[in-house]
Amino acid sequence: MISASKTIRIPGARLIVRRQSGCRMSFAPGARLMGYNPGMQIQQAIDEYLSYLRVERGSSPLTIEAYGADLADYALFLDECGVHECDRVERDTIIGYESDLVEREYATSSIDRHISVIKGFCRFCLAEGYAKDNPASSVRLPAAPDKLPDVLTIEQINRLLDLIGGTSPTELRNRAILEILYGCGLRVSECVGLDLADCIFSEGFLRVVGKGSKERIAPISGYALEALRIYLEEGRPAFAKPNAQHCAAVFLNARGGRLSRQSIHKIVAKAGVGIGVENLHPHTLRHSFATHMLAGGADLRVIQEILGHSDISTTQIYTHVNRAHIQEEYFAAHPRAHISR
Repeated sequence: MISASKTIRIPGARLIVRRQSGCRMSFAPGARLMGYNPGMQIQQAIDEYLSYLRVERGSSPLTIEAYGADLADYALFLDECGVHECDRVERDTIIGYESDLVEREYATSSIDRHISVIKGFCRFCLAEGYAKDNPASSVRLPAAPDKLPDVLTIEQINRLLDLIGGTSPTELRNRAILEILYGCGLRVSECVGLDLADCIFSEGFLRVVGKGSKERIAPISGYALEALRIYLEEGRPAFAKPNAQHCAAVFLNARGGRLSRQSIHKIVAKAGVGIGVENLHPHTLRHSFATHMLAGGADLRVIQEILGHSDISTTQIYTHVNRAHIQEEYFAAHPRAHISR
C-alpha cells in the first residue's frame, strides 16, 4: 500500500520534492516549493534554469543550447518592455511575446516551442519562489497545422543516393551520411554524435543516443552498412590528422574534428538540389525511412523502437502519410478516378 506523500529536501538540491513510498521522486507541478523570494533578475533566473536542466534533469547540450537561445530572445523582449524581474512578468506579457513572434513571421511550430520553453521556465520560477504565481499557466499553445511530413519517393531516394558515386574521402563520407540518415532513420544530432565504439558491425547495429540522452539500437545493413564500412576504411583516415587531438567521432570535418549539424544540413541540401528538390532537410530522409518501412509491411511498434519515439502516437503520423500516398497513386493511375465534363 502506498503511503501518504511526504515533502523532503534532497541535500545539495535547490528544489524540494514530493515522495511516495514505492514511487519515483518527482517535482510537484504548479506549486511553490520554496519561500517567496522577490526581486530575482530575469537573466540570473534563466542561468539557474539552464543549470537545473543540465545538472538535475540531465538534458543534452543541444537541448540546453536550444532552450538558451529561446530564452535569450524572450529576455530581450522583456527588457524592451521594461520587465527585468521574474515577479513582474504577467500573463499579458507572455501573450504580447507570442504576438511578437507572429509578427516576425515565425512558424507555428517555432512559436509552440518558444511558448513551451517559457512555460517550463515559469514553472521553475514559481517552484524556486522567484514569482508569486505562474503567469504562463493559462497561456494556450498555438494550434498546430494539420500538415503531414514531407517524404521522398523510393525512386527519388535511389537517385539521391546514386548521385554521390565518387571515391574521394569527402564523397565517401557524404555518401555514408546520406545512406545512414535514410537507411537507419537517424536524427541529425544522432548522426553527428556517433562514435566509432557505437558501430557494432558484428551484430548489425548502431548504438544511438537520442533525445533526453536515451540510448537505443538501430539496425544497419545493406547499402548503409557497406557505405559506412568503405568510409571508415578508405575515407575517414584522410580526415584524421596525425598531429590533432584524437577524435572518436565517426564523421569528421576537414580539421579532424567532429562534423557539425550545420555541415550535414548543407550536405543533404546540396544532394537534394542534384535531384531537383530545393531545401531538402535531413529529417525528410528520416520521414522517408519510416514511411517506406511502413509501406513495406513493417510493424508500427518496430518503427517506433527504431526511431526512438517514446509515444506511439508520434509514429502513427506515418500511417496518415501512407494513406495520403495511396490516395495520390489512386487518383493518378485509376482511369475512372476523375469525372470528365
